[in-house]
Amino acid sequence: MMMTRLALPESDLASFVARFTGTVIGPDDAGYPAARAVWNGMIDRYPALIVRPRTTGEVAAAVLLAADHDLPVAVRGGGHNVAGLGVCDTGVVIDLADMATVQVDADTSTIRAGGGCTWGRLDAAAAEHGLATPGGLISSTGVAGLTLGGGIGWLARKYGYSCDNLIAVELVTADGSTVVAAEDQHPDLFWAVRGGGGNFGVVTSLTFRGHPVSTVLGGLLLYRGDRAGEVLAEYRRWAAELPEAMTTLAALNTAPPAPFVPADLQLTPAVAVALCHVGDPSEGNALLDRFRAACPPDADAVDPMPYPVLQSMLDASAPHGQRNYWKSGYLDALQPDLQRTVIAAAARMVSPFDQIHLNQLGGAITTNTGGAVGHRDDAYVINVIGACTDPADDAANIAWVQDSWAAIEPFTTGGYLNFLAGDDGADRVRSAYPPETWTRLEHIKRDWDPHNAFHINHNIRPTG
Repeated sequence: MMMTRLALPESDLASFVARFTGTVIGPDDAGYPAARAVWNGMIDRYPALIVRPRTTGEVAAAVLLAADHDLPVAVRGGGHNVAGLGVCDTGVVIDLADMATVQVDADTSTIRAGGGCTWGRLDAAAAEHGLATPGGLISSTGVAGLTLGGGIGWLARKYGYSCDNLIAVELVTADGSTVVAAEDQHPDLFWAVRGGGGNFGVVTSLTFRGHPVSTVLGGLLLYRGDRAGEVLAEYRRWAAELPEAMTTLAALNTAPPAPFVPADLQLTPAVAVALCHVGDPSEGNALLDRFRAACPPDADAVDPMPYPVLQSMLDASAPHGQRNYWKSGYLDALQPDLQRTVIAAAARMVSPFDQIHLNQLGGAITTNTGGAVGHRDDAYVINVIGACTDPADDAANIAWVQDSWAAIEPFTTGGYLNFLAGDDGADRVRSAYPPETWTRLEHIKRDWDPHNAFHINHNIRPTG
């Protein structure tokens, strides 16, 4: 095991700790192994110091401590990023877990979340007031990280990406300043953080526009794997005609050993169509009945449910510590050749946790134009997910993803920031944006982080 020591004088560290009311964890502390672990079990990094601030001022102090001693900085919101960007070797991790409060203003329909908040916490608080804002697909995902990269979720076609619903962001910049970015305050910075990732500072709070969402029609239809061609062909036709009130996801995976799954289908290759309809459940069922009639499911688990229940529906498929390796990209259409390629790749899965997801876009994602997030006119994001629990299986899973991706990538139009893996290079990061957007992001990065202090991310280097 690699143990790292903090490359700064003991007197400087002692002075920092004396002024810091939050938690400071070093390699010799009992809590260090758990504190350095992130959601993706493949990530094995050893920071020299982990700090958990309680205030924005303490975040600034940690940023300046690292800057004064030329140490790398990683920022951890939920720690859920597949690339493991919330932890680093030899540097300082700013873990925002103790800055996770949620404040809901029902009168203005706004939701304010701390930088360490997860979607499960935000959803529960907002639901008490009959509100929601677009989040992700797994409730343990961090609000800040998902939002800064765009934010695909169950409400996306109805209300846009998570970043489309931002009203304001508070962040600590590279020089230790605290700023609020909004349409009328630092508008260039506000544009950049909506899709530009964690390149511009440490986000300490986010304020969202809430929407009247309580009960939704949600769940999934499940099919035997040998019906994949039939299901995907019909899904392609059906999904193209859906109104923006319905967001769907098609997945090729292994059927879970869940009560709603027939015994003979459990733990066998399967195809799932998961969905969320916002509005009258009878209208959603009418839309879904067209698909049910064309493709009668082998298992049907679609019902009206509280939105937070839907938001946690897939949590069991993405547990903390599972070992993950992904490749992902945007698609302008579900071409028949792509569908055949995906089905062939799924037939070679090596782990029962492997999956291929087709996340439907369109609707409000297309019509919203604010922020730096790119590829708004594309129809889907595909995500090839290699996952296992035993390190001995890593090589086989990585090889399956890479081989599958070699066949799938030619159909893609660029990368989606939140799903990029740690070995996706600079060209893949750049592919997430149109050229003019990339150039503008480089200039804004220069203005706010000229020395690239925040580089443990899908990095945008400052120009000049």
